Amino acid sequence: MGKKRSREVDQDVDMADPTVEKRDGDESSDDDDEDMDIVNVDFELFNYDSQIDFHGVKTLLRQLFDADAQLFDLSALSDLVIEQNTIGSTCKVDDKANDAYAFLTVLNLHEHRSKPFIASIVDYLSDRAKTDDSLKAVVPTLLADADKHVGLVLAERLLNMPAEVIPPMWRCMIDEIEAAVEDKEPYEFTHYLVVSRGYYEVESTLDEAERKKKKAREEQKFQYFHPEDEVMAKHAIASGSYSFSKEGERVADSKRAFQEMGVKPSGFMMLIDAAKFDKAVTAIAEYVGTAS
Repeated sequence: MGKKRSREVDQDVDMADPTVEKRDGDESSDDDDEDMDIVNVDFELFNYDSQIDFHGVKTLLRQLFDADAQLFDLSALSDLVIEQNTIGSTCKVDDKANDAYAFLTVLNLHEHRSKPFIASIVDYLSDRAKTDDSLKAVVPTLLADADKHVGLVLAERLLNMPAEVIPPMWRCMIDEIEAAVEDKEPYEFTHYLVVSRGYYEVESTLDEAERKKKKAREEQKFQYFHPEDEVMAKHAIASGSYSFSKEGERVADSKRAFQEMGVKPSGFMMLIDAAKFDKAVTAIAEYVGTAS
């Protein structure tokens, strides 16, 4: 495919990370005595490169789908993401040759419906949507409608990435989609289905005897790994969380971080009307800000 529409190939978008703190001195010294240096990190956006990005994209896809990643052909999915290199971006530090710290793309589910690995993803999302009251009312029907062009948005980043680098990635992708539509390419969507993830805090299954003496906790609220998801969900036709089908009942204990409550990762979906997508991205930028 051709070069990236919003910038020349290999040209990057500079986004200086606002204030990343780095400890200077011996780790064993008193916290009050430690000097803190401010480190500016330049995050840059790049086109997908088939010679560089396969493993980085696949790793982030595995993180996105969590326990259910084993259900999909992530190699084929990674290849497709990289192949359409005029849509979406990777976000890296220091050099294009490094692995991506974040990625964003959108796939036309209608255009690629004949591919077995896309068909399996569509079946999975339809099945998982049926477990949530908000999603089941619209998502399965929409995915089964051959006349609707649904854009599957896949986005993930390392958890320590600042949220401020994300709005430029979304804005860039919107510009690229508009340019692609002008060129009569298959990116004129009726809806966007954004796949993300979050978690619930749950009581650990450890120390059950002691735990039975305590009053049962109230059901925990869904927590977002990415703050922009909470904002985008307000612009969605439907949104909701779902359990991973391969998640073990005792997974929370393996993810306890020296605390009483465990963490249960969950999938999260948002269905957004294409006409409202631009407004949703604008709201994200207003909420989290953008790196300068």
